[in-house]
Amino acid sequence: MALALFDLDNTLLAGDSDYLWGRFLVELGVVDGDEYEARNQAFYDQYRAGRLDIQAFLAFSLAPLAQYPRARLEAWRARFLAQCIAPLILPAGRERVAAHRARGDVCVIVTATNRFVTAPIAERIGVDALLATELEEVGGRFTGRPAGTPCFREGKVQRLEAWLAQAGLGWADSTFYSDSHNDLPLLERVAHPVAVDPDQALRRIAGERGWPVISLRSAEG
Repeated sequence: MALALFDLDNTLLAGDSDYLWGRFLVELGVVDGDEYEARNQAFYDQYRAGRLDIQAFLAFSLAPLAQYPRARLEAWRARFLAQCIAPLILPAGRERVAAHRARGDVCVIVTATNRFVTAPIAERIGVDALLATELEEVGGRFTGRPAGTPCFREGKVQRLEAWLAQAGLGWADSTFYSDSHNDLPLLERVAHPVAVDPDQALRRIAGERGWPVISLRSAEG
C-alpha cells in the first residue's frame, strides 16, 4: 500500500497556519500585540532560515493555550478556520490528496504545527491521518508544553516511523510533498520526494538531486 505524505503549511495551504494563529491572537487582543507580533515574526524568520529552536518556539506559541478554557479556545479556532484558513486551502492540493486516495494510497499530513490548530484543517482537506506536534493536557486544559517529540525536522521522521509501526505499514512506495528545506530529513527518507512551491534552498537542492518540483498554487499543479 502506497504512502502519500504531505506537509501542511505553504504546501497544502497558501500560508503558514502556525504563524497566522499567532497573528489571529494578536487581532483578538488576547496577547500583547506589539511584543507578541515581533516575537512571532522573529521565530517565523528563523524557521525560514533553518535556524529555528523548536523548543523555544513552542514555549512561546503554546503559552496562550494554557491561559484560557478549552471552550473559548475552540470558539476562537472555529473563527480562525473560517476567516484565515479556509481561503488558503489550495484546491490543487486537495485534488492531489483526493487523487492519491482514489488510488488507494494512505494519505497523511505531517506538520510541525500543533494538533489543536491543525486537526480541523486536516479534517477539511480529507486525509487519513494527521501527525502534528502534540500538546500536553492536565484536567482537560492545555499546560502550554508539548507532549512527546515535536513533529519537526528529524522529529517528523521519528514520529512517522512510530506511526507506521503501529499501523503495520512501511516506507515502500512512499511520497512526501513539502515546500521547505526544514523537511529535508523526511524528504531524504521517502522513495519519492516532491518539492512543492519550494523555498529557495529546497529549490536548489531539488535541482541538484533531480527531485520533481511542482506548484499547487497554479494551474500547472
